[in-house]
Amino acid sequence: MKKSDLVDAIAEKAHLNKANAQTIVEDVFDLISAGLAKGEDIDLRGFGRFSVRESAARAGRNPQTGETIQIPARKNPSFKPGKELKERVNAGK
Repeated sequence: MKKSDLVDAIAEKAHLNKANAQTIVEDVFDLISAGLAKGEDIDLRGFGRFSVRESAARAGRNPQTGETIQIPARKNPSFKPGKELKERVNAGK
């Protein structure tokens, strides 16, 4: 499913026009992104949890030259599905 498919499904289910559904979808994504950028966890009961994981700085190797390089620490968004979502996916519904 693509973003446009999600917009179409929300528009149909909520009896909205596509422009309003598009705004809602983009606002939800923006709010999740903004919360993660602030370091907040986004917990959607029954669906899952968005959080930020930090990876430590480490040494790496350039595969072309074999030279050792330093890979800086960084933050990565993460998603952990909730129990209900796992059950629904496993049930195929």
